[in-house]
Amino acid sequence: MIIATHSGKFHADDVWAAAVLNLMFPGSELVRTRDPATIARADFAVDVGGVWDAEKGRFDHHQKGFQGARASGVVYASAGLVWKEYGPRCVSLVAEQAGHALSLAQATEIANAIDADLVQYLDMSDTGAARSAPGSYGLSAIISGFNPSWLDEQAAGGAEAADALRMTRFRRAMEIATDILRNGVLYRVGALQAVQQVRQSQRLDDGRLLFLENSALPWASIVRNEMPQVLFVISHSVAEQRYMLHTVPSAPESFEARKDLPQHWAGLQGEQLAAATGVPDAVFCHNNLFIAACKSWDGVLDMARQAIDA
Repeated sequence: MIIATHSGKFHADDVWAAAVLNLMFPGSELVRTRDPATIARADFAVDVGGVWDAEKGRFDHHQKGFQGARASGVVYASAGLVWKEYGPRCVSLVAEQAGHALSLAQATEIANAIDADLVQYLDMSDTGAARSAPGSYGLSAIISGFNPSWLDEQAAGGAEAADALRMTRFRRAMEIATDILRNGVLYRVGALQAVQQVRQSQRLDDGRLLFLENSALPWASIVRNEMPQVLFVISHSVAEQRYMLHTVPSAPESFEARKDLPQHWAGLQGEQLAAATGVPDAVFCHNNLFIAACKSWDGVLDMARQAIDA
């Protein structure tokens, strides 16, 4: 397979699109060009060529009259056009490579989540609708930063050498995008598989405490949406061999909790926290009162019950 995209400066949307296609069709040849004949011979044309026709492998959004947009109104760039066509299949492939089988519905759910969390912002940045993040460190800006500077091009010593350098940098940016894609898929696969474990975990103190045997389980959205009576979550950190006491966020992406840990624990560690709690092996409490740690089960359970009664 030949994947053609435009030469010159690259952006996150064409890098992401090429990365997705390369995952779907490993070993593809990447060509960066604006030559119409070369583009016409390619199996895929990304961000170049003036045509959007997924069945023919054409994924450009620059042509006059282009009206491709999500139901939300966010206009597609090449990242979104390719993801729209290949997202669910790409998710299934990445999951399968890691040993996880997904249904079409699950793969589509994950693909839609990645579009909402990431891909649409690559498109918005490319079309000028919005910046992907404040400052210079959104993903679009990071990918764009792999382009050679004018100093790099000057040092390259000629157009051919500069093009070769840009191709090298493009491939490096593709590797970064591929890693981000894989991580995004596998995190969400883990979240899907964690649902039943979280639902079946032990409840204590009339359901106000939930105990998870593994701190790495993603639990917040399940507890927030399905367990309104749970005030605190106790989990066991396998990596650190200690118990964690978590507050339950009252809303996504928020530190506001259903109930905070006791105010007088804030920022305390070791002996200071042990004195404040009466728990000899208490380890720390975060200054913002959303997490604390203890070395023993009896100790963390004591701390949890103090937090409930506070």
